Amino acid sequence: MADSRRIVLVGPMYPYRGGIAHLSETMAAYLLDRGHKVHAITFTRQYPALLFPGRTQYETGAEAERAVEAERRIDTINPFSWWRAVRRVNELGAEVVIFRYWMPFFAPVFGTMARILARNGIKSLVVVDNALPHERRPGDIALGRYFFGAMQGCVVMSSAVDRDLDQLGVSCSRVLAPHPVYDSFGKPSDRTEARAKMGLAEDLPVILFFGFVRRYKGLHVLLDSMPVVRQTLPDICLLVAGEFYDDEEPYQKKVEVLDLQKQVKLVNQYIPKDEVANYFAAADVVVQPYLSATQSGVAQVAYQFEVPIITTDVGGLAEIVPHEEAGLIVPPNDATALASAIVRYFVDDMQVSLTAGVRRQKQSLGWDKLLDAIESVM
Repeated sequence: MADSRRIVLVGPMYPYRGGIAHLSETMAAYLLDRGHKVHAITFTRQYPALLFPGRTQYETGAEAERAVEAERRIDTINPFSWWRAVRRVNELGAEVVIFRYWMPFFAPVFGTMARILARNGIKSLVVVDNALPHERRPGDIALGRYFFGAMQGCVVMSSAVDRDLDQLGVSCSRVLAPHPVYDSFGKPSDRTEARAKMGLAEDLPVILFFGFVRRYKGLHVLLDSMPVVRQTLPDICLLVAGEFYDDEEPYQKKVEVLDLQKQVKLVNQYIPKDEVANYFAAADVVVQPYLSATQSGVAQVAYQFEVPIITTDVGGLAEIVPHEEAGLIVPPNDATALASAIVRYFVDDMQVSLTAGVRRQKQSLGWDKLLDAIESVM
């Protein structure tokens, strides 16, 4: 264990929603447990409303107790707030600042803050969710280089992110540690009660697509696979739980054209933390038909609730879902292969054996590896 340090975490935390915020909150708690002094700074404005595709950027469920209350000080499009946030970091006596980075939009604010902090002898580190975005835009490379050029240490959570850092020419100290299993979504729900709440029969085969919907997540491929799945499993139910960041209409039309109204249940909303357990309790398997990925927070939620996963061989997903041990791996953008895997899962009754594998894999994805990695670059 490293010597106690005065740390400031910078990134999304409550009241902001989403997996990165949830991971940051848990990270703060575990760093405190290791004897560090931890403060957190988050946003007064994370995204301008015009750039945010969802309905709200904030948590809507019941408020939980938190180890660290984040101070809201950074307006991403107001540079004067960046200077004020740096001043607050200085007031807190920080020795180390840990940024959370997942898209180039944040490169100007975080990169500028880190450069000012360096003048004051404060070290800047980053825990990287995505070094490059799934949906590329002009300027992504330049912005990434601006941000990472100010970092003195990087922790990545998949080899795919590590390769992206090579593409950006990142030269600072770098450590790979797997994305840990979430433990922030409460205890597992009762399957019967969860299904009753959603109007799902107890004996219905249910597959879950969880999380916000964008094209790179491949929901359209999963929908294309469903007519083939239905030939063998006529009662199959696809539960789609997550807010559409894409236009919902093309997906609805695909459901109608493929005559899947009886098989597909769409819940177009962000799922609050206190309701997440119900969706995983209702599911027999989680399906992630991603076209691209680095790592996946959804997979780690599935591991928390010990639900097997069918996913694609992109990014770091196959690293955390061993094929035929904790789930099944299929090629991306291949509806036929995906359908075969779903049918095989149910027909061959793989749930028991793969759930046992999920439990074994879960034990290897605890928090110590990530915390050790962070401490190693402090």
